[in-house]
Amino acid sequence: MATVIGVRFRNAGKLYYFDPGSLWPTAGDSVIVETVRGIEYGEVVTGVSEIADELITPPLKNVIRIATAEDTAHEKDNRSREGSAMEICTQKIEEHKLPMKLVRCEYTFDNSKILFYFTSDKRVDFRGLVKDLASIFRTRIELRQIGVRDEAKMLGGLGMCGRPLCCTTFLGDFQPVSIKMAKEQNLSLNPTKISGVCGRLMCCLKYEEDHYETVRRKMPRLGKDVITPDGRGTVTDLNILRETVRVRIPKGDETEIREYPVADVRRLSPPDNESEGRRKPSRPSQESDDEHTEIVRALEEEDGFNEDEALLEAEVLLEDENASNGGEE
Repeated sequence: MATVIGVRFRNAGKLYYFDPGSLWPTAGDSVIVETVRGIEYGEVVTGVSEIADELITPPLKNVIRIATAEDTAHEKDNRSREGSAMEICTQKIEEHKLPMKLVRCEYTFDNSKILFYFTSDKRVDFRGLVKDLASIFRTRIELRQIGVRDEAKMLGGLGMCGRPLCCTTFLGDFQPVSIKMAKEQNLSLNPTKISGVCGRLMCCLKYEEDHYETVRRKMPRLGKDVITPDGRGTVTDLNILRETVRVRIPKGDETEIREYPVADVRRLSPPDNESEGRRKPSRPSQESDDEHTEIVRALEEEDGFNEDEALLEAEVLLEDENASNGGEE
């Protein structure tokens, strides 16, 4: 176990651990710490505590001091100078005609380095730009290319929910998000409805995914016959959040749809010839084998890959595509 404090350098930035030494800063205090970038000014998020050694990325740097009023004034001065540095860098980018979009500028606390963050669709040769900026600012210049998610995190904004972006307010690290999560939650697969302002899948798709996966394992599949308190019926709809199942029950010459808690619905036992296990889905015909392989390979990249489910989903996708093409093979 190691005694540490958690420090954050920008809003919703990643949490870093430091050795407090003989100091005893509390949450909300500002501290001066030593980092790989140099001397930095940060805010204490978690006070002195003990954590497991495996959660620490060595070496564990020390806290130099608790920030004074002079340190805070110097940090504010650095922040005020970032705006003019952005304007100068933008002008130089235009002069060099570089295909890059400047996102943010940061001064290190000790003014030993200026960092410029930018986005670009390809690699950029910015050596000439660095020389020009170094001659103007008379300090070390570092340009870092970032992704669109990091750009949204730095710039901020409002999501489609009307609230500030999660990545700007509280997310420290980005979690992997896949289209499988949207399918699992029965969301529209329209990219404009499940994508954030960054153009990537919304981070909030990950929040309830564990609950959906757990509940779905207890529920029957759509279209399957089940036994209910009112007799045998066919599953027509699943409500994951309420954990209920809608079942079509035969009533003479008509049918009636009723809703039951998942605990009141019992799956039918498999036939004797399938008692040894579920039948594996057969592979598609030779004509679509290459396309089938590509779909399975793409599904294999998703978290929680299951070969049987991947083969079945690949066949469904191929059948849907054939149907949309008028049944042509």
